[in-house]
Amino acid sequence: MQGQMKAPQLQSQFTGLLLVDAQTGDTLFAQNALRPFTPASNVKLLTLYAGLKALPERVPVLAYQASGDTLRVWGTGAPFALHPEWPDSTAMQFMQGFATILMANDHLEDPAHGPGWSWDDFDQYYTPSRSAFPIYGNTMQAIGTAGGNQIVPPSFRDSIFPDRGRFAREVAANRFYLNLRPGDTVQVPLLTDPTRERALWAQALGREVLPNPTPAPDSLELLYGVPTDTLYRRMMERSDNFLAEQVMLLVSATLGDTLGFSRARDHALEHWLADLPQTPKWVDGSGLSRYNLISPASLVALLGKLYREIPEERLFTLMAKGGGTGTLRNWYREKPEPYVFGKTGSLSNNHNLSGYLRTRHGKLVLFSFMNNHYLSPTTGVKERMQHLLDWVWEHY
Repeated sequence: MQGQMKAPQLQSQFTGLLLVDAQTGDTLFAQNALRPFTPASNVKLLTLYAGLKALPERVPVLAYQASGDTLRVWGTGAPFALHPEWPDSTAMQFMQGFATILMANDHLEDPAHGPGWSWDDFDQYYTPSRSAFPIYGNTMQAIGTAGGNQIVPPSFRDSIFPDRGRFAREVAANRFYLNLRPGDTVQVPLLTDPTRERALWAQALGREVLPNPTPAPDSLELLYGVPTDTLYRRMMERSDNFLAEQVMLLVSATLGDTLGFSRARDHALEHWLADLPQTPKWVDGSGLSRYNLISPASLVALLGKLYREIPEERLFTLMAKGGGTGTLRNWYREKPEPYVFGKTGSLSNNHNLSGYLRTRHGKLVLFSFMNNHYLSPTTGVKERMQHLLDWVWEHY
């Protein structure tokens, strides 16, 4: 292993690798294990752990207080309401049972985008805004058909114009620039704020949705939707940034009336992750920010905590699976049985993989393999990672 890690290609980048036996805790190999790396979406392992510790078995889709035909609702950050890919109509059906709806959705203390997000990714499908009461996944979806484009939400049908160059949306307006052919499906993040958000809910419900200025009382009813494992699985397998950011808002909703990433992060680091080898620099839920920093040692310690606290048969179904699901479906697939379960993390010039490796001898290895600051194509980095992890599968 030491010789393989001296390959010439690895000398022109910053590489960290830690392999630990899950049963004995023995370190099998370590290189730069205590050094901080840019983790990209490996941050979602922290988000997953916070969600597993804080959230109930089903997603709280809203908090409410009902009186006669009047419903007051408070957003929890739940992300699936009329989502274009995974729609949940639980909140919609419940709210339609009331004549008067007052919505509190201005209690998010964070900006729509996280610190360190690339500003010129604002129109990319993977950067929807964070919000307290999202609907449609905070995106506009356009589907090209022979008979004309299908637009969701339909209120943006007159806001689609021919592609004019660099961006698919105006920076400061919900005005979209697309050239769709039949069969094309495009998702573009919406510019959103509490007022725009309430308007979208009003259009979907077919009735007025008023602001709810009432402070949240000490006791509120909660309405529950899909199983939280459904949320975690889609977040982890697909590396969905919007779901990850909203998970952290859901966690913060369990702590108080105000939604905010920092509240959830600080609570998680103090109460659940204080035993990591180094405290990570953790600035968002998704890993979109290059300000995030974490070491392979801390990621492996976190993987160990997950493995000890969550039954294996449940835990591994939440991860991308080599040769099977999610971001690993085209990799780690040439063995008789799936043997890599984990989380990828990619930004330009950075690619990481942390998770669990089941060797051909039946042993389980916790690993974090981090590659930062390379200038070569990412495909070559992935091939070298697979070659090295295949060696571990074969020899341990």
